[in-house]
Amino acid sequence: IPEADQCAFSMGEDGVYAVYESEEARAQGAQPVTNAPSIREFYMDLNYVLDTISDGPVKTWTYRRLRYLDARWQLYILLNEREETMQSKLVPHRDLYNVRKVDGHVHLASAMNQKHLLRFIKYKLKTEPDRPVIVRDGQTLSLRQVFESLNLTAYDLSIDTLDMHAHKGAYHRFDKFNLKYNPIGESRLREIFMKTDNFIDGEYFAQITKEVASDLEQSKYQMAEYRISIYGRSPDEWDKLAAWVVDHKIFSSNVRWLIQVPRLYNVYKAGGHVQNFEQVLENLFRPLFEVTRDPASHPKLHIFLQRVVGFDSVDDESKPERRMHKKYPLPRFWTSTENPPYTYYCYFTMANMATLNQWRLRRGFNTFVF
Repeated sequence: IPEADQCAFSMGEDGVYAVYESEEARAQGAQPVTNAPSIREFYMDLNYVLDTISDGPVKTWTYRRLRYLDARWQLYILLNEREETMQSKLVPHRDLYNVRKVDGHVHLASAMNQKHLLRFIKYKLKTEPDRPVIVRDGQTLSLRQVFESLNLTAYDLSIDTLDMHAHKGAYHRFDKFNLKYNPIGESRLREIFMKTDNFIDGEYFAQITKEVASDLEQSKYQMAEYRISIYGRSPDEWDKLAAWVVDHKIFSSNVRWLIQVPRLYNVYKAGGHVQNFEQVLENLFRPLFEVTRDPASHPKLHIFLQRVVGFDSVDDESKPERRMHKKYPLPRFWTSTENPPYTYYCYFTMANMATLNQWRLRRGFNTFVF
């Protein structure tokens, strides 16, 4: 594990972290060694892009250019299809099945297919029926008791009763899409088998994830970028996720991780988990800055981050967003129960990520995309 850095960091009043040469430099008000665009620059550039894409002449020009490029492509196919096929045949030992492929935008909870999950649930119900797996209403329940409360046995389980098909309607309704991650429509089964932080410390989820990764390694030419969530609800989420990956040894040369951050500030505010939006940003980024300064402070997180490639902001994009402020308040003053708009989330994620990446690059660590 690398040694600690002498640099210091702190979050500014603008809600963006800054890195300084030393603690003394920070105390003396010296210029930070990192920089990020201001929120004013961000919104000016965003407005310019939005004005450009809604301009009538620009729309006409881009439509005609797309038609022109499509026509050129069709002409190319007509003239060169035979030659392309001949050249493909001359390449030794390469076809669709042994060229390397990467599956992107795969939620870890849907990494396995339905049959694999069904087989895993049946196996656990058969081999570990009396293992305590969940606490409900102050009572610890075994796997057998959970299924008895659902009036189900291993014999009753099938692909149809699992009901996790991605039908057409699942992609047009965000609520239906989320429900498809609940086996048999039961959130308690999702908690037992498809959560990293539960009564059994995510052991079942780790086992089935390792089985999926093993399948990828056996196929040799398949890689995957699995998405897993960090919510920003509490500061220990990063350490818990990293401990789940490291303690269960979920490492594979065929797998990389992408962190998705749900835009759920309004839910956390209503539940009393946070007082303002700045706390969400601190929960998301402070552990990352701490581990960049001193990897020994979060050793498991340091190991996990070596396999993380980037971040994404996710939610129901079909929800309308109304502009509540002419000028948005700073994160520490965003105490409203209303959720900030998508662009607000994007700016503060991008700005803090830019600062973090500059420091990580300076330290020789891997950086992240957004």
